[in-house]
Amino acid sequence: MNFILKHKIIIIGMFIGSLSGYLYYYFVGCANGTCRITSNPLNSTLYGALMGSLVFSMFKSKIK
Repeated sequence: MNFILKHKIIIIGMFIGSLSGYLYYYFVGCANGTCRITSNPLNSTLYGALMGSLVFSMFKSKIK
């Protein structure tokens, strides 16, 4: 539980990123299946989660 409270901003970023990745796959996607990331919903969701966690980690405060 302490881990979740400590990294809650990154977990929120992962959730928002994965939702954004899936929505991008659903609405934009790849028409012919040759795109590596957007041709599969799992790939786009995982990529979105990774990008969301990286973006939201910039807002994490550094406490010493």
